[in-house]
Amino acid sequence: MDTDGENIVINTVSTHQKVRNVERDPRVAVAVADPSTPSRYWAVRGRVTASATEGAREHIDKLSHKYLGRPYPGFDGGTQQRLILTIGVDKLHTPRR
Repeated sequence: MDTDGENIVINTVSTHQKVRNVERDPRVAVAVADPSTPSRYWAVRGRVTASATEGAREHIDKLSHKYLGRPYPGFDGGTQQRLILTIGVDKLHTPRR
């Protein structure tokens, strides 16, 4: 998961169930827990506003460097078609302080 500053950006594989679900109904919910306090979380409700294959392989590699500190391990010549889903935020729940 990532953000472009305004939207949530998810990188997935075109054959996954998630893609079939959003093709049928673009409404989604995303929850992100604080790793240090899992009961503290952010919840987003929104809609997938765009999907694209262009730049998806580079994007997953960028995410892998961000979260794993190394190139994405799945690029061994496989046939996966990566897909970027852009989610527009309709509602945001933030944790209480």
